[in-house]
Amino acid sequence: MNKIFIRFFDDREVRAVWDEGRSKWYFSVLDVIGILNAQDDYEKNRNYWKYLKAKLKKDNPLLVSVTTQLKVAAADRKKYKTDVLDSDDSIPLSKVFPSVKVSHFVE
Repeated sequence: MNKIFIRFFDDREVRAVWDEGRSKWYFSVLDVIGILNAQDDYEKNRNYWKYLKAKLKKDNPLLVSVTTQLKVAAADRKKYKTDVLDSDDSIPLSKVFPSVKVSHFVE
């Protein structure tokens, strides 16, 4: 059974799912990208992830392969499948960003 939560990082929402079977938190990749890029536009974050995912498939296929899809609530309150990473794999994703916020995110 999965439970859906909203977590916060620097006052920004990160949609998260607790997977009881694996005892792990999973975080929305798009929300993490929005934080690291300081971008609120969903479409821009989605396009950035699409580009980055294609690039990572060549450079770091392991990171992309650990991405899974779980249903997470969207702005319209419906649940849609979206790419998520567990807390351990969110850190390697953050390291591909040239951002000052990354050091704060990794700590």
